[in-house]
Amino acid sequence: MRRHGWGGSPPTGEDEARERILDAAVTCLDRGGPAEVSVSDVAEELGVTRPTVYRYYASRDELLTAVTERAHRGFRTELDGLFAAIQDPMEYVVEVVAHVVEQLPRSPHLAVLLTAGRSERFERGAVSAEAIARNVSLVRRDLDWAAMGYADNQLDELVEVMHRMITSLIVAPPEKPRSATELRAFLRRWLGPRGTPAPSSS
Repeated sequence: MRRHGWGGSPPTGEDEARERILDAAVTCLDRGGPAEVSVSDVAEELGVTRPTVYRYYASRDELLTAVTERAHRGFRTELDGLFAAIQDPMEYVVEVVAHVVEQLPRSPHLAVLLTAGRSERFERGAVSAEAIARNVSLVRRDLDWAAMGYADNQLDELVEVMHRMITSLIVAPPEKPRSATELRAFLRRWLGPRGTPAPSSS
């Protein structure tokens, strides 16, 4: 027998409907992984029809993008809490980059970005102006970037470098995987002493 739509408890508005669809998509991801998630799966999980899901998300791709965006917001909050005690700016950069490189592929809701057909968009999206602007606030914190020689507008460039390092290490990892210690030593070697920018020409 077909389940009553929305489990017998319809959403009270558009925002709640969207969140419940995302919750169902996350349940499907956790159960079968990105390759197995379809709009039909999500509709079945909710007890609604496919057109109901399409009313809020025009395609499977749009739905999965919304899932990763929500997961990304949670991931940023996690980063802020994990490394709040670090006061050395470049040590903070090293730890953030290392943590993202290690954890993003293991997070099923973020690893959707790396599935077939989406990794190229992940690379492009990671260095978009929007993505960089979104994460500048994460590195700005209360760290003394001025003492490192950074003008406020140069933090955009630093975040771009971080994003490019992250995408490179995730999409094209080294043939011989680095341990946690080796990864941090590598990042410290190439992001640390060379992390002081040249004077801005602007």
